[in-house]
Amino acid sequence: QRRSLAPSQLAKRKAGEEEEEEEEEGGRHPPKARKRQKPVSETESGECYRSPFRKPLAQLTNRPHCLDSSQHEAFIRSILSKPFKVPIPNYKGPLGLRALGIKRAGLRSPLHDPFEEGALVLYEPPLLSAHDQLKIDKDKAPVHVVVDPVLSRVLRPHQREGVKFLWDCVTSRRIPGSHGCIMADEMGLGKTLQCITLMWTLLRQSPDCKPEIEKAMVVSPSSLVRNWYNEVEKWLGGRIQPLAIDGGSKEEIDRKLVGFMNQRGLRVPSPILIISYETFRLHAEALQKGSVGLVICDEGHRLKNSENQTYQALNSLNTPRRVLISGTPIQNDLLEYFSLVHFVNSGILGTAQEFKRHFEIPILKGRDADASEAERHKGEERLKELISIVNRCLIRRTSDILSKYLPVKIEQVVCCRLTPLQAELYKNFLKQAKPVEELKEGKISVSSLSSITSLKKLCNHPALIHDKCVEEEEGFMGALDLFPAGYSTKSVEPQLSGKMLVLDYILAVTKSTSNDKVVLVSNYTQTLDLFEKLCRNRRYLYVRLDGTMSIKKRAKIVERFNSPSSPEFIFMLSSKAGGCGLNLIGANRLVMFDPDWNPANDEQAMARVWRDGQKKTCYIYRLLSTGTIEEKIFQRQTHKKALSSCVVDEEQDVERHFSLGELKELFTLNETTTSDTHDKIKCRRCVNGHQVRPPPEGSDCTSDLSQWNHCADKRGLQDSVLKAAWDAAVTFTFHHHSHEEQRGIP
Repeated sequence: QRRSLAPSQLAKRKAGEEEEEEEEEGGRHPPKARKRQKPVSETESGECYRSPFRKPLAQLTNRPHCLDSSQHEAFIRSILSKPFKVPIPNYKGPLGLRALGIKRAGLRSPLHDPFEEGALVLYEPPLLSAHDQLKIDKDKAPVHVVVDPVLSRVLRPHQREGVKFLWDCVTSRRIPGSHGCIMADEMGLGKTLQCITLMWTLLRQSPDCKPEIEKAMVVSPSSLVRNWYNEVEKWLGGRIQPLAIDGGSKEEIDRKLVGFMNQRGLRVPSPILIISYETFRLHAEALQKGSVGLVICDEGHRLKNSENQTYQALNSLNTPRRVLISGTPIQNDLLEYFSLVHFVNSGILGTAQEFKRHFEIPILKGRDADASEAERHKGEERLKELISIVNRCLIRRTSDILSKYLPVKIEQVVCCRLTPLQAELYKNFLKQAKPVEELKEGKISVSSLSSITSLKKLCNHPALIHDKCVEEEEGFMGALDLFPAGYSTKSVEPQLSGKMLVLDYILAVTKSTSNDKVVLVSNYTQTLDLFEKLCRNRRYLYVRLDGTMSIKKRAKIVERFNSPSSPEFIFMLSSKAGGCGLNLIGANRLVMFDPDWNPANDEQAMARVWRDGQKKTCYIYRLLSTGTIEEKIFQRQTHKKALSSCVVDEEQDVERHFSLGELKELFTLNETTTSDTHDKIKCRRCVNGHQVRPPPEGSDCTSDLSQWNHCADKRGLQDSVLKAAWDAAVTFTFHHHSHEEQRGIP
């Protein structure tokens, strides 16, 4: 039988054997008659049992001596005064930014390695000779400024160039004494990412081995506040905590803004404030009590009027570094352009009066189609002078760069004939409206502007002016009799509007032949109401964004619509409320239902789908009513965009499109043309109404409108949706142009 060899068991057995021997010697009862007893820890003599396998404990005799308080304090101080040592054998690495007060020895070093592969170096210290290196103060030697590799790895080549330009401008290295610039890249080139990179770099480093700024502020349209917050989170991944003001009571907002402005030091908890223009204007007083290192104004063309309250409130902000983001810096005239440049770098173009006298008047005279040779020559000289000054603080890249990264975009201008009802209402209005005569005499009154709006609404759909016909307002007396019997505005009737008819065909063909989504854009909420009625009749799922929607809800519906799994087919968008900055890459077809006087509004709205992240071929449809005021508006847009091309894009051969006298002919209706604009530009690429490829030998194939590259009937169409719409609708004709520079589409 196996027996345990544990020390405790061996001791028990040994004690039991000794007891048995004693009992045998004393003649006591045999072992079977006695009960088994538990071993005791003490012997009969009272001594403690000690296991032979355990060593006895030695009693400590070195008791501490009694010390007085001064000796004890000195002893404790001697312990605490020992320097901190990293508890890793032979550790020689850095001790971190705050290593218990220990100062790092040697030269100062940059935050990131400037010699790493792919590093984006914004500043490089000047090279020093060996003699100068001995004399230089190591604590004041400048260091490299290197963009965080987390960001530099995702920046495209044009974005790296843009970040370098921005940093040079705000640190006064391009224009001594000036710290501002305009980021004028076209839509979709990543202006937001470039500005986030600039902010992060300034908040963390400088040549002086410390942060360049403590705080930064982003001011944007209300619909983009949450988008900026999400972009910062996306690219910096929790490295920074921005403060986004997108709602709340006045007291709550004031408390947050005061807290932001009171932040100080190298490690500010929330160094980036994101706020809308409207909120900034209402709470400007709280933000003007301190200073901000950098302010970024997104969609900065809102500051085109130096007299409005938003411009003045931002201009009074205590910040030297100002970045203005705008894909369309010139919208209407050069004086607005001056306001933007003056905001970022005050004084480089003189005063407004000096600018108008020296630049604006000569340039506009030289651009007019009726200008003399001397006026054209003078205008070109002043234009070159203006460009040379502004280019020191303005960077502009066109969307051609995106051809490497994005799919094809086909932009088409579709001229739709009016329906018989629209044509009769239009002619009836022109006969009755007195403002028409006033405008022809050169007088522009409130009634004239109201007439323009009425005609624009009539081009969209007769339902939009039905109430005026019922009330028999000026220009619409007796017009109610022209409507079909029993007509009601409660239901939409697409066949009464040329453009609505075309839209109905486009949506039906798109829905039945593809899984594409469509964005519908209009300047009028009344038109969006018609879109809703049409979608309900056709059972299309849709979402709508206009000025009545809260900021938080806007971000949610955009995110939901962009999701590939979302069932919504149509996104209705008010160009005034959400035409700027929104990313709607969930759709790849966009219909611009009516034109705006300001070409920038249309350009911004049409750029919502052709952006980073888009995977499908994009189709942009610009619907115009043939021979109406809408074509006149479009012609005016081309005049303004030509001016922008000369000043901003520096294009040399932009044609002088229309004389100013021709642009005053707003109140006419040309029923005999397929496109009034096409007739005016005298396109020579069309023979007998059809496009010729290549153009006839010896002909001038340079179109007066840079975007009217291709004029076509059905045979020239490349969009299957419009081909099908053409087959279905014989009531409209159109011309179109395409941006086919991407991927070499023939």
